[in-house]
Amino acid sequence: MPELPEVEVMRRSIRPHLLGRRVVAVACGAKKLRQPIPDEDLHRELLGRLIVEVGRRAKYLQIQIDSGAMLVIHLGMTGNLSFSPSGAPLAKHDHLRLALDNGSELRYSDSRRFGLIRMLDPATAAEAESRIFADIGPEPFNRGCSARYFHQLAATRRVAVKVLLMDSRVVAGVGNIYASESLFRAAVLPQRPAGSLSLREWTRLVACIREVLGEAIDCGGSTIASFLNADREKGYFQMNFHVYGREGQPCPKCGAPIKKVVLGGRSSFFCPTCQR
Repeated sequence: MPELPEVEVMRRSIRPHLLGRRVVAVACGAKKLRQPIPDEDLHRELLGRLIVEVGRRAKYLQIQIDSGAMLVIHLGMTGNLSFSPSGAPLAKHDHLRLALDNGSELRYSDSRRFGLIRMLDPATAAEAESRIFADIGPEPFNRGCSARYFHQLAATRRVAVKVLLMDSRVVAGVGNIYASESLFRAAVLPQRPAGSLSLREWTRLVACIREVLGEAIDCGGSTIASFLNADREKGYFQMNFHVYGREGQPCPKCGAPIKKVVLGGRSSFFCPTCQR
């Protein structure tokens, strides 16, 4: 599943192609995604309108329209956005096409169809946006997502720190890969109770989370299975993994075999020597 870096990479790759462009046609596939594609709403709110901004909140892309409407896209597990010339043959899993006034089309494809497309109308966009993101925690790069925030929130919790980091209600979009890599850099075992971390340890961990996410964005994300940006380029942060997916391989710091434990239903990789 694309995590925060991949969604941010996608935002940056589609933004230059969309800003100032007018939508001249909309076409929706017949198959539903996580929810049915809102065909009528898309035609009503997008046709003839200008795209004025492309943002991101957690793992959601937000395409702002000049009327005040907003197109919200979640990539799910296999969702992808790319550009094609108008009239180019459809791919098997194309579910949405937005034809632009420069002769190109933004296409959303999704083989497993776990993605989500929502169209927020101008009158209720702000209220609907608040509802969608009401239960999502602060962005990792925001000032409010501080060591003190985590320390206070986790003070009475016995849940594993890795599980806490992957809870979108606590922090937005960190995800499995980047939680594992951040905990390794911070020298913290993923199964440690979150409430046992000192403020100093949280300070180090927050710095490592931001460092890992920033490096992953600079590398174009991680392409493990199918992720490509809008220019159909792979990310390469997976070449920098220290622990994720490396069970049994030597730790790059101490040489001890990397181990795996399942926490919160997800595989967590760690070095039993370097992480405390």
